[in-house]
Amino acid sequence: MPYADLVFTGGPVFTANTVRSRAGAVAVRAGRIVAVGHDVSDLVGPRTEVVDLRGRMLVPGFQDAHVHAVWGGLDRLRCDLSPYDTAADYLDAIGRYAASRPDDPWVLGGGWAMSAFPGGTPTAAALDAVVGDRPAFLPNRDGHGAWVNSAALRLAGIDRDTPDPADGRIERDADGIPTGTLHEGAMSLVNRLLPVEPPERLVEALLEGQRYLHSFGITGWQDAIIGSYGDAGDPGPAYVTAGADGRLTARVVGAIWWDRTAGLEQIPSIVERRERYRGGRFAATSVKVMQDGVAENFTASMLEPYGDGHGHPTDNSGISFVDPEILNEAVPQLDALGFQVHFHAIGDRAVRQCLDAVAHALARNGRGDNRHHIAHLQVVHPDDVPRFRELGVAANMQSLWATLEPQMVELTLPFLGEPRAGWQYPFGDLLRAGTVLAAGSDWSVSSPNPLAAIHTAVNRTAAPGYEEGEYDPFLPEQAIDLATSLTAYTAGSAWVNHLDADTGTIEVGKYADLALLDRDPFAGPADQIGATRVLQTFVEGERVYASS
Repeated sequence: MPYADLVFTGGPVFTANTVRSRAGAVAVRAGRIVAVGHDVSDLVGPRTEVVDLRGRMLVPGFQDAHVHAVWGGLDRLRCDLSPYDTAADYLDAIGRYAASRPDDPWVLGGGWAMSAFPGGTPTAAALDAVVGDRPAFLPNRDGHGAWVNSAALRLAGIDRDTPDPADGRIERDADGIPTGTLHEGAMSLVNRLLPVEPPERLVEALLEGQRYLHSFGITGWQDAIIGSYGDAGDPGPAYVTAGADGRLTARVVGAIWWDRTAGLEQIPSIVERRERYRGGRFAATSVKVMQDGVAENFTASMLEPYGDGHGHPTDNSGISFVDPEILNEAVPQLDALGFQVHFHAIGDRAVRQCLDAVAHALARNGRGDNRHHIAHLQVVHPDDVPRFRELGVAANMQSLWATLEPQMVELTLPFLGEPRAGWQYPFGDLLRAGTVLAAGSDWSVSSPNPLAAIHTAVNRTAAPGYEEGEYDPFLPEQAIDLATSLTAYTAGSAWVNHLDADTGTIEVGKYADLALLDRDPFAGPADQIGATRVLQTFVEGERVYASS
């Protein structure tokens, strides 16, 4: 047999296959795995690169099943607020950024946390103090709200008489005057005025996002919005460009945005974009339906009203962005056309509506292999947990969020109430019900670090370095074990992405998409899982990241 190009030996190998077997060596030739076992020395030749694991673990490359890589990269190129946690630090960073770019017509960036501000709503007045000479538009970390200054409000014509859009809310004072925070669809009142990013800028953002994701061992992902949404433009052309010229080293599935302001008439354009948006390692074969907002601003769609009368002015149980009648027709049509549907659902009503739509698709089309999945799953009614397995819907977990922290304690728990507060992120129940688990980060909403998310899935507490105070484990009965969580972030996400034939596990014949960790997380205490770091990342046996 010819010699291998690359051999890993001397440490544990987590294969993530169905029997979760352990190995101690892996050999790679021409980008694919040719041997998995405990001794591959007969494949080592004079030109073979040998990586001594020295007791550290080799795992399949992580795959992020819900991420916004281009927009995350663009955030890193703009005024990036994600490293900070307080209102004072945000304002200082914005002021410094604005001063360094006096000729920019807008101040753009984002990444602030709602928990840094009373009620989760920063004000235009505070922003005016550091950037008052031009408009500023700064989405928060979850992308469901934006902080704007007075210049932006004036430019958009937003005042006391401006009505709330059907899919959003303008934060106002007691006199009805807008205060500077725009929720959900209200953001579009300003972001429609933003300058369009040139195509080469979005390619630059993609490459920066890819570089950052590779540093966490991520070798593939599903970009959760391919389309014009928010303040950054459509990522699709950037993926096509980088895929065609080989600069896209990750494997990426794109989820084409379902325009919630339109109806079934958009389906032909979605089909057209599926044909156009492909190249190299990229293919847009999924459709993203955002069915509701988020609990912190009371736009997550709930079966029962929020406490204390909070919510949208016309419905204090949140907003279902897509009318269920349209959803129940759109999903069967998309399913029949071979699309996967990637749902965003935070509230229990939204989760139920998404499951109902898949049930309509199965009734009409029969069971296929489109692998529909629901992301986020913050509040799931117990009656709906077994339906995931029954309908073949995967649970796309953002495990990092399943913890007590200021935003949960101050802006969510008081308004959910019992028993609903105890239905959050029920990963353990979903696993026990036989649901396929996949995992992702929603970066740039939160850190893309898979090990931090896996730590929280196992411990239901924040990983080291991610703590915001001392809290008990959050609903610890919903914890899942380390092997299950690792498998969700590798084989599970590969299954969702229809990449499982070639990736997701360490098996002979599969691509050598691999990540080398700095330890064996099974060998240490569970409360140190999140301290694990990635040392090297490989795609088809080519090193795409090495730590310094």
